[in-house]
Amino acid sequence: MAHKNTYTVLAAAILALGGYIVWSQQSVDVAANAQTSGAQKPLVNVSVPALTGPAKIGETAFNAKCAACHGTNAAGNDGAGPPLIHKIYEPSHHGDGAFLVAPQNGVRAHHWPFGDMPPVKGVTQGDVKNIIAYVRALQRQNGIN
Repeated sequence: MAHKNTYTVLAAAILALGGYIVWSQQSVDVAANAQTSGAQKPLVNVSVPALTGPAKIGETAFNAKCAACHGTNAAGNDGAGPPLIHKIYEPSHHGDGAFLVAPQNGVRAHHWPFGDMPPVKGVTQGDVKNIIAYVRALQRQNGIN
């Protein structure tokens, strides 16, 4: 009897681990497909201000780590990720703290039908602070305060 329970628990653990691996690989595949497809269809029109300082540095980091899903100038990428130049991401609803933890922890889908955002490897907190400066500059230019 004890062996039967042990095998049942072991089988359930293996099944759960397999499900997690499949789920996590699908999240990575969505991001990888967005990065390699090259085709982007912006979801919003974005007016870009003159950028300086941290916002200019953030633009470079954003283009390297975020644009594949969130689009050029954070305009979104149809089929890959939402626009960050949108009222949903105004500072009073998604504060800087939400942006700071998103690349580290990933984000569960809650506003858009793009699925969960996986964690982003290779992005430092300093990078994210500059990316926030870039996104906030774009938002202000486009009437999102």
